[in-house]
Amino acid sequence: MSQLDTTVDRSLEETTDEQTDEGDHEKFAHVVVPASAVTEAYITGTPVTALCGKTWVPTRDPNRYPVCPTCKEVLEMARNLRN
Repeated sequence: MSQLDTTVDRSLEETTDEQTDEGDHEKFAHVVVPASAVTEAYITGTPVTALCGKTWVPTRDPNRYPVCPTCKEVLEMARNLRN
């Protein structure tokens, strides 16, 4: 089996849909699968959805913020199911 293709986007951008995220979503980097979706979103301005459900258009450096605990938990559960 191949490894999950993942990336972390640590953007503080607002969501692009009408749903507003509440709480700490804006303070974290979020995990997006596949990683290539983030690259495409940077180029095209297309929104991406993280494992935790947050949807936004990434535009900022993902290395400035801690990883979203919900995204991290979902990713770890998916990896454990593959083992």
